[in-house]
Amino acid sequence: MPRFYHDDPAWSDVEPIAQDDGGPNPLAAIAYTDEYSEAMGYLRAVMANNEYSERVLSLTEHIITMNPAHYTVWLYRARALEQTDTSLADEIAWLNPTALMHLKNYQIWHHRQTIIDRLGSPDGEADFIATMLGQDSKNYHVWSYRQWLVKRFGIFDDKELAWTESMIEEDVRNNSAWNHRWFLVVGGRGGQGVSEDIVKREIEYAQTAIRKAPQNESPWNYLRGIIRHAKLPTSTVKSFILAFADLEKPDEVYSSHALDLLADIYIEENKKDKAMKVLDLLANKYDPIRAHYWNYRKGLLEETGAVG
Repeated sequence: MPRFYHDDPAWSDVEPIAQDDGGPNPLAAIAYTDEYSEAMGYLRAVMANNEYSERVLSLTEHIITMNPAHYTVWLYRARALEQTDTSLADEIAWLNPTALMHLKNYQIWHHRQTIIDRLGSPDGEADFIATMLGQDSKNYHVWSYRQWLVKRFGIFDDKELAWTESMIEEDVRNNSAWNHRWFLVVGGRGGQGVSEDIVKREIEYAQTAIRKAPQNESPWNYLRGIIRHAKLPTSTVKSFILAFADLEKPDEVYSSHALDLLADIYIEENKKDKAMKVLDLLANKYDPIRAHYWNYRKGLLEETGAVG
């Protein structure tokens, strides 16, 4: 049943403020429901008076159930929580089912981040994230939030890395999981160097994943990133790449991504003709959908000797 405030004694002291749509005959007025329009009128009134109270929290909860993407309502609710000294743990308990009902809602995750930051503890968040990823294993908002948790609470540990590995084992094509691994190993550490042992471990890890699905782009990109970060030549993994793409066996190529890296290796080795042949294979046989790109790379190579 709709909920209204005009006949609620708890709100008798408040005069709602109507939305100004631009005069009596607005050009493009939004057709809100009567319930939503009235609730927003009361919210404008309490915001004008800077009221932070239990009834305001109840009002914002009501509006959020009708429009969970209203950013201003979330912001005002966060201030009301702070001013009323309401239990933040209870707020998280309320947020959980709300988030599950609105999987792709950015405002919910921003609010959750604000509350967890105030709580100063990530306890219970890993379990909730697992529940969310069970609904959508590649939900951008969930993975972004997990990265924030890692950085906020310094969770760059073996347990987090093992969890990420479990996500990759479940779906080796989950690019979000690969991105999270990069964040743990390299990206989230503020430019700190990675030890030689870790570089070796990560190269081997990416290679193992590639063997499972040679045409899966995610581990190839990860391998390339680790090599570049460690300032190693691409030829470091030449023997591995040749198992998937060998110019001497042009009809037995198992990965277009291997060919891409092989072109880079031939440039490093100053073997321009071989690099051109690799790019031709990509443009004409193994990745023709991006033929314009590979031909563009060839053009750069002809002009400057670099593949870009």
